[in-house]
Amino acid sequence: MQDTIAAIATGGVIAAIGIVRVSGDGAIEAADAVFRAAGGVRLIGAESRRMYYGELIGPDGGLLDMCLCFISRGPDSYTGEDTAEFHCHGSPVVLSEVLHALFNRGVRHALPGEFTKRAFLNGRMDLTQAEAVIDLIEAETPRAAQNAAVQLRGAIGKRFDSVYGALLDVMAHFHAVIDYPDEDIDDFEMQNHLTALRGAEEELTGMLLTCARGRVLRDGVPTAIIGRPNTGKSSLLNALLGYQRAIVTDIPGTTRDTIEEKIAIGGTLLRIIDTAGIRETNDMIEILGVKRTQEALAGAGLAIIVFDGSEPLKSEDRAALDMIPTNVPKLAVINKSDLPPVLDISEINELGLSHCRVSALTGEGLDALEAEIKKLLPEPSAAPDWGLITNMRQADTIKRSRDDIIGSIDAMMNGMTPDAVLVHVEQALTTIGEITGKTMREDVIDRIFERFCVGK
Repeated sequence: MQDTIAAIATGGVIAAIGIVRVSGDGAIEAADAVFRAAGGVRLIGAESRRMYYGELIGPDGGLLDMCLCFISRGPDSYTGEDTAEFHCHGSPVVLSEVLHALFNRGVRHALPGEFTKRAFLNGRMDLTQAEAVIDLIEAETPRAAQNAAVQLRGAIGKRFDSVYGALLDVMAHFHAVIDYPDEDIDDFEMQNHLTALRGAEEELTGMLLTCARGRVLRDGVPTAIIGRPNTGKSSLLNALLGYQRAIVTDIPGTTRDTIEEKIAIGGTLLRIIDTAGIRETNDMIEILGVKRTQEALAGAGLAIIVFDGSEPLKSEDRAALDMIPTNVPKLAVINKSDLPPVLDISEINELGLSHCRVSALTGEGLDALEAEIKKLLPEPSAAPDWGLITNMRQADTIKRSRDDIIGSIDAMMNGMTPDAVLVHVEQALTTIGEITGKTMREDVIDRIFERFCVGK
């Protein structure tokens, strides 16, 4: 018997509507104890998947709110258990009092992700769908949300099920021949299963090829803003974000460490990293800052180098440019267009850099900057109908599964006995099971749901 849990399923701020969710074997009884339907209907006998209007009763028996209560009976509910949801006016105080009233009835507070974890354990979704729930909640662009929604629908899980089924057929045939020698079963010839194994390998390889795009989709393009001190790098970051995130002063070297924020430009999420100014210095803190700038550039997918348009090009500008790896796309931003222009634009052209003029102080030229960024980071090609692999746990497991399948094919081609070949197939089955949850490891399950918020 599952104990009954409850939590606030909406944010902890004042809002029009707030929801308290209850799930477990005693969920409807607990809800009935704190709710009085306007029509006199008892929730214990209420219809499933229907809303009822009535009064919420607080811990002291007084009226808390006039609200709606939605009943959904297991197994046809989100968690697979009996559930109740109170749709209240969105006062954090009211929602907290609803919880206290439920706790007085023996309900306990839900742990982070416990509702979705119960949905997984009760067979309402597999692990790929459960992970898609939190990806959907955390999505920062429309494309990321769409990708998570496709996976939540079960599209990626079906791909894994197809591979799992093909490998299972190979194993089942082998064991049927061994266990039932007197039955009229076709002899087990590994060559007859080579096509299935190669098909499984190709399917997993295709999934792995989407991982790089998937990481960009979920986490954004690492974008380093670099340049010598006092060119306006931090001011540019603040201008792009629309608020004062970085400290800005006239003192060179104010930024000593990297500052990271996210912004969506043209449907692409950028993970913008404001870095320390690059110059010769004996200041140990600045030296460390420059080292972190180098580290940011090493992992960057885009580098924005900021020049001061009110001053001539300096050796430190060229030193900053030389730090950018050759394989990283570069964009020059000539800042301080609100001041008289001094920088010779022909020198920038000679460096072969795409460029635009902006004023981080006034916001002039930011549209042109966004347009240049879009050119360097074109719209990605259409994703497969099952989406992109954005989850590193899944990617690592896919790779291990594919390597096991390759191992089985190599063993077969080298003339090894079927049982030696199938050791790899069995391991691949186990590994694929870790992706969807067919093969459950408690530590993996716990780690996945630790990402979730309370109430989901």
